Amino acid sequence: MEIGIYSLADLYPDPLTGKTLKPKQRIEEIIEAAKMADELGLDVFGVGEHHRLDYAVSSPPVVLSAISQVTKRIKLTSATTVLTTVDPVRLFEDFATLDLLSNGRAEIIAGRGALLDSFPLFGYDLNHYDQLFEEHLELFQKLNEKESVSWNGRYRPPLKDSEIAPRPIQQKIPIWVGVGGTLKSAERAGRLGTGLALVILGGDPSLYKPFIDRYRESASQHGQALENLKVAVTGHAYISKTNQQAIEEAYPYHSNYWHYLNRQHGVNETLSKADFEQMCRKETALFVGSSQQVIEKIMRQYELFGHQRFMAQIDFGGMPFKKIAENIERLATEVAPVIRKETRK
Repeated sequence: MEIGIYSLADLYPDPLTGKTLKPKQRIEEIIEAAKMADELGLDVFGVGEHHRLDYAVSSPPVVLSAISQVTKRIKLTSATTVLTTVDPVRLFEDFATLDLLSNGRAEIIAGRGALLDSFPLFGYDLNHYDQLFEEHLELFQKLNEKESVSWNGRYRPPLKDSEIAPRPIQQKIPIWVGVGGTLKSAERAGRLGTGLALVILGGDPSLYKPFIDRYRESASQHGQALENLKVAVTGHAYISKTNQQAIEEAYPYHSNYWHYLNRQHGVNETLSKADFEQMCRKETALFVGSSQQVIEKIMRQYELFGHQRFMAQIDFGGMPFKKIAENIERLATEVAPVIRKETRK
C-alpha cells in the first residue's frame, strides 16, 4: 500500500497561542513538510484547492511545482482540484507542466467542491453543479488520451482538432475522484474508470464499504480496465506515544478545525472533549492514537476495502509545524513500514 500525506493549507489560528500564520509562511511550511515526507520515504504528497482568505493555496499545481524542485521521488497530487469550476484544458496543461518539472510524478484528485466560493468567482452556475463536474471530467479524460482533440459540450466552447500541449512524461496523468457522501459519485468514478479517493473523517469504517462496492460494480458493468480500479482512503491523522496522549494533543486542533469549517457552512457547533474521545475509539475510522492503534485502524480498513493508498491530513486546525513534523516522522518510520509489510502478503 502507498502511504502519503496531504494539506488543505487552512489558515486557522492556533487555539493554544492565538497565532495565525501568514500565507507565505504557511506555504513555506507545506513545502518543507513535502520535502521531509520525500526524504523519509513516503509515497504521495497532496495539496488542496480553496478560494478563501482563510486558506493559503488556491492553485495546487503552482505549489506542487515548487515542491517538485526540492523533492526527488514522492508523487505529487492535488487534494482536491475543484473540477467543477476549472477549465479542463487549462487543468491538463498545468498538470502536464508539473509532470515535466517533476519527471513524471503528477496526479490529480478531482472533487465537486465542499465549499462553493469558486462558482461566483469564475462565473459558473450552481444549478449546473453536477453536470459541470461530469462534463469536465469526461473532457479531461479525452485530453489525457490524445494530442489533438475535437469535442462538443454544453458548458464550454467546442474544440476542433485542437492541439493539447505540453504532453506529460507519463502516458496519462492519473486522475482520482474524491468521494465523501454520495453513492452517485462512486458510481461515476467506476463508470468513467478513474481512481476513487474516499474521504473518511470518522464513524464506523464499515459504513463506507457501500461506496467501494458501488465503485467496483459500476466499473465492471462499464468494462473498465482492472488496473484503473485504485482506491485511496483519506482522513485526519494524529500519532503520538500513547492513545491518550494523541487525544490530548490532537483535540484542540481537531475541534478548532471543525469549528471554523462549520462556521463556513453557517453552523455554530463545538466539539466537546468527551465527544472527541468517543470519535477516537479503536473501532472508529479517525486515525488518532499511538502508532500501533493507527496501524490497526488502517489494517482493519484494508480488510474491508482492499485499498491501494492511504493518505493522512496531518496539519489541521492551526497546528504548529513542530507537531506536524513529529506526525510525519511517526507515520513514515513507525506506521508505514508495518503497513507495507502486511499489505504485501
